[in-house]
Amino acid sequence: MKILTFDFEDWFHLLDNEATASVAGWKNFPSRLGKGMHALLNMLDRHDQKATFFILGWVADNYPSLVKEISARGHHIGSHSYSHQLVYRQTPQEFRDDLAKSKDIIEGIIGRPIDSYRAPGFSIVSESLWAFEIIADLGFKLDSSVFPAARSHGGIVEFPYAEPCIGLLGSSDLRLFPLNSRQVFGKSFVYSGGGYFRLCPEFLLKYWFKRDNYVMTYFHPRDFDPDQPVAPGLGYFRYFKSYVGLSGALHKLEKLIRDHEFVALDDADRLVDWSKAKTVNLLNSGKHI
Repeated sequence: MKILTFDFEDWFHLLDNEATASVAGWKNFPSRLGKGMHALLNMLDRHDQKATFFILGWVADNYPSLVKEISARGHHIGSHSYSHQLVYRQTPQEFRDDLAKSKDIIEGIIGRPIDSYRAPGFSIVSESLWAFEIIADLGFKLDSSVFPAARSHGGIVEFPYAEPCIGLLGSSDLRLFPLNSRQVFGKSFVYSGGGYFRLCPEFLLKYWFKRDNYVMTYFHPRDFDPDQPVAPGLGYFRYFKSYVGLSGALHKLEKLIRDHEFVALDDADRLVDWSKAKTVNLLNSGKHI
């Protein structure tokens, strides 16, 4: 099972970057979403490929026609929060209000309920498992927020599974689709999206995609846009991670789509035999998993 997903946000929606952190200041940056989106959608249409788009609520609020077009082309829609803030820096009430706002706006645009969520930067960590209870309480059924490895924005290193599993929450469980991982020099490594995907040589991606039974991808329109502006305030290492490999990324993705069968998250949900799935206790006890 290989799942194709995109986090639908603009080039300036970078986490942990003070110069672009203010939601009030985002309108000062020129959007490139329309151009980036159409390049992606046209490529997907060429291969009759559907995907899940986790939409940033702020984007939906300001560019509703783009969200309508994604939906009209038959893609699955989920939420990526409203204001793209790190979950572990929010209070439970701030998180609830932000997620509920994004859900209401997106559903109002596409005219139907959404059932799927991904946290910005995969920023649900062991100390913020309370977020899963709120996600379920707001009516979401599917979640792809778990990054089962160390990363700059958190991750849950001790998460036991890198495959679809059920998050136990009492009355309302969540069906979880974590990122997949590989062991590289004794460390868990996620290669299936963002800068990791752009940095990996094509032959290595081809090898891993062929051999891994479960792959959860995560891309952004900016991953395929070599003409995007450089975000202000970035250090050298962050600049490297954000801008290396942009010119060849769309070609790499299209080759993988030609060579493999991908599904959107809603179709993946229907393919999993949940009666045999492993379970993880996500009830907020204040302790790690």
